[in-house]
Amino acid sequence: MRQMITVLGATGSIGKSTLDVLARHKDLYEVFALSANTQVDVLLQQCLEYSPKYAVMVDEASAKQLSQSLKQHGSTVEVLTGASALVDIASDPEVDQVMAAIVGAAGLLPTLAAAQAGKRVLLANKEALVMSGHLFMQAVQDNQAELLPIDSEHNAIFQSLPLGYGQDPSCKQQIEKILLTASGGPFRGWGLDALSKVTPKQAVKHPNWSMGQKISVDSATLMNKGLELIEACWLFDVKPSQIEVVVHPESIIHSMVQYVDGSVICQMGNPDMRTPIAYGLAWPERIASGVKPLNLFEVAQLNFELPDRQSFPALDLASQAFEAGGTAAAILNAANEVAVAGFLREQIAFTSISNLIDETLNACKIEAADSIEAILAADAWARRFVEGKILS
Repeated sequence: MRQMITVLGATGSIGKSTLDVLARHKDLYEVFALSANTQVDVLLQQCLEYSPKYAVMVDEASAKQLSQSLKQHGSTVEVLTGASALVDIASDPEVDQVMAAIVGAAGLLPTLAAAQAGKRVLLANKEALVMSGHLFMQAVQDNQAELLPIDSEHNAIFQSLPLGYGQDPSCKQQIEKILLTASGGPFRGWGLDALSKVTPKQAVKHPNWSMGQKISVDSATLMNKGLELIEACWLFDVKPSQIEVVVHPESIIHSMVQYVDGSVICQMGNPDMRTPIAYGLAWPERIASGVKPLNLFEVAQLNFELPDRQSFPALDLASQAFEAGGTAAAILNAANEVAVAGFLREQIAFTSISNLIDETLNACKIEAADSIEAILAADAWARRFVEGKILS
């Protein structure tokens, strides 16, 4: 029997890569539902090709446009709209796996709903775990959900850990530390002076990966790595002090685990998200992903260096937010989302992104993150605060 898959964020780079892998294994998987925000034309083509039962467009006008276009093509795909519809397609009893690939805080509620419904959650939305780490991990445990990381780095760590990690306490005693790799982004080696003049056009051009605008800017500021550090702490039950960020410009080694006996185990491969996606879909087995095999003779050389924390303070800000606990990480994430949007609109400088996040964390009152309401309230407060600063 084929597994039923919901893809949240189908029109983004992760969503498209997921559908590419699914298309290679039609005997194993069937698309149950697809979602998007406003990209009607892309979702229309995806619906015509994959024939899901449901298509969700968060934007109501876009949903009406998609519904009309599908009817013109004779399609029977049912179009839903609104944030509540995302929760419905993530938690539907027919669904086996949910690819959580909605960018930013918008992905929190449907991703959490998938965990509460006991699904296999393929987590590509790191913000959901950053914002609600304790609640999210508790939902996974209480509902016997499966949580498999899709970020290339966390997927590599997952592959490099001993079998039984998370269930057998003795496994954790074998681990010295986690080595979380970072490409360094497009501005590796740049000083603060040069960074202050960076344009959005420059920031969205990642040297190794094909990604959306927001995550590309996060990679350029190293906030993406900061969010990944927080995510790793929750996924693998470690502290920031047990994670070392390693700048690896080639993006061939996706992350490593250092063991107490001196061994370092890593996962390598060409920088293509279809590898971790295929691994998550089929785990504990492996299936073809369509990724070109790694040719070490072409790579020839691998480089590693320490991150420049003075020019890229986002790493330390993320670590501080995790250590502060409560709603601090949700505030960090919200401030970052609004600041990045302001930078992309050319309202603030590239270096102002981290400055605004720092200012927001210092100004905020950190509350206990013991309910989704408290987390969303902190998120909303941080957004208002940063928007006010941008407009002032």
